[in-house]
Parts: sequence; C-alpha cells; structure tokens
Amino acid sequence: MEILIKPILTEKMTIQGDKLNRYGFIVDRRANKLQVKEAVEQMYNVIVVDVNTMNYRGKTKSRYTKAGMIVGRTNHYKKAIVTLKNGDKIDFYSNI
Repeated sequence: MEILIKPILTEKMTIQGDKLNRYGFIVDRRANKLQVKEAVEQMYNVIVVDVNTMNYRGKTKSRYTKAGMIVGRTNHYKKAIVTLKNGDKIDFYSNI
C-alpha cells in the first residue's frame, strides 16, 4: 500500500512549513497516524513529532452541457499534517 500520495503545496501550507515546521500530505484513506509517521520519516529522513489526520468526503458537482445536466462526485481523501522536530526541513522542490 502506497501511504503518501502527494504533498500539499498551497500558500497556507507553505506558511505553516516556514513558521510552525508543519507539512501537509494527501495520504491513503486506510493509513493510520503511525503508518504516516513511518512513511514520512523513511522518505525524507526527518524526525516526526506529531501527526494530525482528517478525512474529507467528496463533493457532488453538477454542470450543464448540450446533452443535459451531468452530475458527478469528486473523490474522498485523507489529509495528514505532519509536525517535524526543530531543525528538520522538507524541501519539495530539491529534485526538480
């Protein structure tokens, strides 16, 4: 099971990374906090102090087209906010 799906690279998470040493990830919905902590520590070689997780339900979306109204839904997902030890940093742009 791939635990870390992708990092969250928004303005809000960038500010939290600079000020509070917190980083956000979209993670597998079945993963628990211990698995998220282990995955981040292995992938980025940092020490994780705290993990907060939150589940999001997919929103229903609808739009009008020539063929009529189309109704669909975005995916459910789980978000994890990881707090690192002081002095540790994650640079998402290093391997570009």
